[in-house]
Amino acid sequence: MASVYELPKTRINTGMLSQYISRPVCFVGRVHKVNPTGKSFTLADGEGKHASVELSDPLDEELSGIVEVIGMVSNKATIMATAYTIFREDKGTQFDLELYNEGLKIIHEFPQHYPFEVKTSG
Repeated sequence: MASVYELPKTRINTGMLSQYISRPVCFVGRVHKVNPTGKSFTLADGEGKHASVELSDPLDEELSGIVEVIGMVSNKATIMATAYTIFREDKGTQFDLELYNEGLKIIHEFPQHYPFEVKTSG
């Protein structure tokens, strides 16, 4: 089976998780809660709904702010993360998560006009 990095990933929000079970996704949200073990965390999307993310290895850094996660959606609608990226907001640029969510709605409503699969190199 191909690595998650080699597969196209669809950008989704929490409301779309159940539609993408066993498929690779890209999810952007604000850190809501980090499990004390560092093996999982919860992200809030642009609508304030929460998605659970599980890691294969514990975090080795503090996680806060906006995070982008690449991974597969499990049968429990949890994102099994392969990688994550922290969007630093300390440089004065704020990420507008609500506006990002509106963009997601548009690209999913009109997929014939917007290629919404993210291709990354690993």
